[in-house]
Amino acid sequence: MKFTDGFWRIRDGVEALYAREVYDLESTATQLVITGATRVVNHRGDTLNAPTLTVTLDSPAEDVVRVRVEHHRGARPPQRFDLDETAKGTAEIDGDHGVLRSGTLEARVTRGTPWNLTFAQNGKILTRSGHRSLGLMRHEGRTYVHEQLELGVGETIYGLGERFGPLVKNGQSVDIWNEDGGTSSEQAYKNVPFFVSSGGYGVLVNDAGRVSFEIGSESVERTQFSVPGEVLEYLVIGGPTPKDVLDRYTALTGRPAQVPAWSYGTWLSTSFTTDYREETVNHFVDGMKDRGIPLSVFHFDCFWMREFSWTDFTWDPRVFPDPVGMLSRLREKDVRVCVWINPYIAQRAGIFDEADEKGYLLKKKDGTTFQWDLWQAGMGLVDFTNPDAVAWYQGHLRRLLSEGVDAFKTDFGERVPTDVVYHNGADPESMHNFYTQLYNRAVFEVLEEVRGRGEAVVFARSATTGGQQFPVHWGGDSTASYVSMAETLRGGLSIGLSGFGLWSHDIGGFEGTPDVTLFKRWTAFGMLSSHSRFHGSGSYRVPWLVDDDDATDLGAAAVARRFGKLKARLAPYLLRAGREAHDRGTPVMRPMLLEFPGDPAVAYLDRQYLLGPDLLVAPVFTPDGTVDYYLPEGRWVSLLTGEGVEGGRWVQERHEVDSLPLLVRPGGVIPLGARDDRPDTEHLDGLTLLVNPGADDGWERTVDILDPRGDLATFTVRTENGRVTAHSDVRDGWGLARPGGERVAAQDGTAVVD
Repeated sequence: MKFTDGFWRIRDGVEALYAREVYDLESTATQLVITGATRVVNHRGDTLNAPTLTVTLDSPAEDVVRVRVEHHRGARPPQRFDLDETAKGTAEIDGDHGVLRSGTLEARVTRGTPWNLTFAQNGKILTRSGHRSLGLMRHEGRTYVHEQLELGVGETIYGLGERFGPLVKNGQSVDIWNEDGGTSSEQAYKNVPFFVSSGGYGVLVNDAGRVSFEIGSESVERTQFSVPGEVLEYLVIGGPTPKDVLDRYTALTGRPAQVPAWSYGTWLSTSFTTDYREETVNHFVDGMKDRGIPLSVFHFDCFWMREFSWTDFTWDPRVFPDPVGMLSRLREKDVRVCVWINPYIAQRAGIFDEADEKGYLLKKKDGTTFQWDLWQAGMGLVDFTNPDAVAWYQGHLRRLLSEGVDAFKTDFGERVPTDVVYHNGADPESMHNFYTQLYNRAVFEVLEEVRGRGEAVVFARSATTGGQQFPVHWGGDSTASYVSMAETLRGGLSIGLSGFGLWSHDIGGFEGTPDVTLFKRWTAFGMLSSHSRFHGSGSYRVPWLVDDDDATDLGAAAVARRFGKLKARLAPYLLRAGREAHDRGTPVMRPMLLEFPGDPAVAYLDRQYLLGPDLLVAPVFTPDGTVDYYLPEGRWVSLLTGEGVEGGRWVQERHEVDSLPLLVRPGGVIPLGARDDRPDTEHLDGLTLLVNPGADDGWERTVDILDPRGDLATFTVRTENGRVTAHSDVRDGWGLARPGGERVAAQDGTAVVD
């Protein structure tokens, strides 16, 4: 939200009361309290009829400073996010100077004018709040608190959720407000009031409601964030690298859970409005097997339930008369099952009356049940602040799990009204975004309870801060076009820089039917994402129905088979990347700046990414196969061909539909499984370490391989006299190779290639 009219003036109708002076400082051992006067106090009379802003600094964790700005402290506090507070800082006042220290991060302030608050790490100034930065704004009867932090020359800002515009947020106005807007609008399904700066820090605005960001778009020299009400709380999170910021941010707000190995395989959906029954499902499952396309999960979309009855958790008996038997038969084919749900209960659903009578649905202010006809006729919304409603909802999920369901697609959660009353009395404005957190948590927790920790997986569309704890998330409703494919990738990279480790999208695009070439290009991209799902709206996304070219290596089924098998072999590598997301918050799909923060050429790259730490992927966004991508310094090697490519430059290539730039970085080690039919196998049995070694003798790398059972094996890889040597306590059953080279089997725990 913009409050000013250019640099000099305030917008009509806006009253701006800025912190003009650091009037006073107080401290305890762990807190620094600042009185910010909104006028310069020259004498006692200046203290009359003048609002103040009370600014409290403390630390919830090492290298994190929390800033709480309060106008009227007795006002209703906003819904804040759950934080895991692990440490306290130290505060002190020395004369006119106050400092709050937390690890290597510190906040400093000095009595007097102008207002000043500086954040530094290891002596380096990261950003500051200065003259006309902190303000109390009044507009049309509402009060807002806003803050501005300085931007340095060349500083770039990332994150703020899954946003489909440019990866770099400079110049953008962003409202944190979950909406069902598709991938081609400024709206977002997953809004996260957190950003990462190339300047070596991050900022979380700890408010679950509407937060308005102006990223160099009102004052081009500053980031600005504002919230309605009387209180603003934000946290400055130290780096120095973007990875460090994500590590500290996810330690505070929750790490992504580990998901089962089978979830990294291919997911195939019935699609949305298509007509299907068990015979259709079997035809698709058997068709994938007959064509050698790996399949791990079959997804039943909305119409597994009867129309006008969503969500009643009941199989439509007209098309699925024996759901338990069907699920058992699918399990015999080694296929897991996911079913679609949402948090809305249609009036026609058999469980609506029970939910209504027991008070499990959101209420209007007059005490009646809130209903509307958006999406499903007469639907009510489950009130997840009511523990009894949560238990009731989870009970229906337990029944489906007992029938043989393995995962849930938690769709929607964005269409949440604000003119309602919650069971716990929560502010409905604050709950609009936070609703999805309660929804996905309820579903994920029952999956962990029934299936066990590490076996739970959802396919979620909506989220906010903390939602990364409940993976996987997918990119929502894209369209069948190259432009939408590219915007989808931007959304994935943006959500990765917002703390979310695991992400997917609809291969081929959701709306419309993709042409044959687009489908194949999107298949390669989709299979080289964290999670891979064929899904669409009004047409099946089964490869052989896209084209019937089974005779060549360029047909849709052949492309799906090639990249599906490759992904199955990459399972040990992906599980290791998923473990890193769980341990540190580093996403599996990584914007280039996460791995190459010192290379200024990568700052704006949003058409390529790293899959895990060592594989560069450049999807092809053109029908003719032309693709431009950037390689940092060093000798990169194609995983598909074994050819070397020198970095430190832009590269232009042309690829057929069964290929794309997929390169192992210098010093990269890619563990490949022996099985190419599924990801949940014994990874150490027949494992191959594919190595593109560092340029110099003496290069060494340690790699941990996580088996699906949870066993960990460590391999040490090094270069000696031009040869690559690998050693492990695993005595045999694994081997070593260079990309495109011959595999050498280990003997007595050691393998060597020239």
